[in-house]
Amino acid sequence: MADKEFTLKGWHVLGIFVGAFAVIIGVNITLAVNAVKTFPGLEVANSYVASQTFDKRRAAQESLGWDVEARLEEDMLILSITDADGRPVQAARLTAKVGRPTNVSDDREPEFSFNGHAYVAYEDLRPGNWDVWLTATALNGIEFQQRLEMTVTN
Repeated sequence: MADKEFTLKGWHVLGIFVGAFAVIIGVNITLAVNAVKTFPGLEVANSYVASQTFDKRRAAQESLGWDVEARLEEDMLILSITDADGRPVQAARLTAKVGRPTNVSDDREPEFSFNGHAYVAYEDLRPGNWDVWLTATALNGIEFQQRLEMTVTN
């Protein structure tokens, strides 16, 4: 039996070319579909309307002088709000949503309680990056909103 030597022909090159682009296009479509499916959504319903009052809301919020920090200690999610003098702040109303920055499947709304120093809630968060979207109302009625970034390590 004589061995036949392989010769690269035009249709081989076309097959390689089409196959490579099929893989590239297939991966791009898969990534685009997953990006759209896991997109958390809009921050505001109408950005133009929100921009009309942005400066006024920011000035009111900054007048409070609040400093906010989020951290996880074991299974306790702690939101510390302090005033300009470093004293703990108790808000008239506080809600928060905790979730991943890129996916809504882990979003949750913990039940916080004020312990005299900070707001605490029992939460079991897996390692990685988390966002806390905080909305609080001061005793004088000013609404405070902030997104806090938090990294959980175990």
